[in-house]
Amino acid sequence: MDNWKLKEHPQLSRNNIVAVVVLDGWGEFKPDKYNCIHVADTPTMDSFKKSAPGRWRLLRAHGSAVGLPTEDDMGNSEVGHNALGAGRIFAQGAKLVDLALASGKIYQDEGFNYIKPSFETGTLHLIGLLSDGGVHSRLDQLQLLLKGASERGAKRIRLHILTDGRDVLDGSSVGFVETIEKDLAELRGKGVDAQIASGGGRMYVTMDRYENDWDVVKRGWDAQVLGEAPHKFNSAVEAVKKLREQPNANDQYLPPFVIVDENGKAVGPIVDGDAVVTFNFRADRMVMLAKALEYEDFDKFDRVRFPKIRYAGMLQYDGELKLPSHYLVSPPEIDRTSGEYLVHNGVRTFACSETVKFGHVTFFWNGNRSGYFDSNLEEYVEIPSDSGITFNVQPKMKALEIAERAKKAILSRRFHQVRVNLPNSDMVGHTGDIEATVVACKAADEAVKIIIDAIEKVGGIYLVTADHGNAEDMVKRNKSGEPLLKDGNIQVLTSHTLKPVPIAIGGPGLPDDVKFRTDLPNGGLANVAATFINLHGYEAPSDYEPSLIEVTDD
Repeated sequence: MDNWKLKEHPQLSRNNIVAVVVLDGWGEFKPDKYNCIHVADTPTMDSFKKSAPGRWRLLRAHGSAVGLPTEDDMGNSEVGHNALGAGRIFAQGAKLVDLALASGKIYQDEGFNYIKPSFETGTLHLIGLLSDGGVHSRLDQLQLLLKGASERGAKRIRLHILTDGRDVLDGSSVGFVETIEKDLAELRGKGVDAQIASGGGRMYVTMDRYENDWDVVKRGWDAQVLGEAPHKFNSAVEAVKKLREQPNANDQYLPPFVIVDENGKAVGPIVDGDAVVTFNFRADRMVMLAKALEYEDFDKFDRVRFPKIRYAGMLQYDGELKLPSHYLVSPPEIDRTSGEYLVHNGVRTFACSETVKFGHVTFFWNGNRSGYFDSNLEEYVEIPSDSGITFNVQPKMKALEIAERAKKAILSRRFHQVRVNLPNSDMVGHTGDIEATVVACKAADEAVKIIIDAIEKVGGIYLVTADHGNAEDMVKRNKSGEPLLKDGNIQVLTSHTLKPVPIAIGGPGLPDDVKFRTDLPNGGLANVAATFINLHGYEAPSDYEPSLIEVTDD
């Protein structure tokens, strides 16, 4: 217990109520009509920029700042909340996989050796997002895994592809399929029976999350395991091209398809004795499929068949559930998170969001760990997200409900930290609906105002930030920054961005002489944990990224 004891901060009080607000997908970019945050009426967030000097700044939220391999890697909500909660930078998903592939360690570890016995008489099935977006998966990693597995005895390989169009440009699916088909043809030339067996769009097939819609997983299961789908084709290139010709078609929502032979028989259903790898490195949209593949006791949909397979994830997707029980690459060991330190020092915590981001202010914030550290000192509230509609239909989402729950928690004075995620700018931004995203940003700003007003009433402190960019730039641009056009229309950007995110501090409980330091120009999300630990009246652990604030001599 002594190891958990934090030193008291010499100049900051320990009695403050601190609101930590994370706006999801809220970056900072030049004002233009494709910057939905700029277009939206956001007086509260605007006021922070004009507040007392030294109370607003920008943070890095992508690339090395959140543990990703390169500065071209967009941040995402998972690595963002890991960094925000952990106070340190850990090698993350893609980077972990890169290291394991480069060293060959991936083929020596338990996970690969668990699936390998199936290579002798069975098929190796690879299921995942076919994309170079770097958020859920990467094409080059799949290519290396195909090569490595075939060199280590996999004689029959089937790919079950999910098209993207969310983290990359819509329509890019055709090029990705053509690329991987060339690789499969090369493997066939070396005597490996390798081909694509099924596919579908990521948001309609397989990649649901937080048990929002099990039908999405079932559509994938029917195609991948049963070899059944409403659309049958002789090649995946033909499948994607034809399905994209349908009215309002896009990569995210392509219907499920299976590839069949000349007799109309599916070329690659998953059967007893096969090995299966889900090759996405990001956890949230693989957990539901992992449950269907691994759990014998399963009632979410009728699986029809539950094949006896050897299944491994690229990573373990849920450390608390130990799911899957076998994985190719070990997860980052994230220990001693801010949440655990605060609990050990008696800091009572309330965390809230709606379903689509609830895991971010709890599981990811706490170092990929489910549940409470101490249920006597913590309360987590999940507000159900809208289901059965896309988020642009109801762009306000549950922002106001989240804010009201936070307000209630603040005014109760039961909690020292009240932590929320407001998902609007990210989830609606992903739909590519610019008008709806403007409405979403306004709603998020209104929610921030409700929380800030509550903090004013209790004499507390607020820290408002974001996890990555999205809504601040909704158009694909050329190298000179001009919007890209196709057939006279702009190409909408639905992905995250590489833009920095804002952070603002304030409130009546914050002493006038507390300001952001000027000697951390490259500060990132991992610096936020030490910052709010200071605001709670403690000094952060010595190995945390340094706090962004200082007490000046004014």
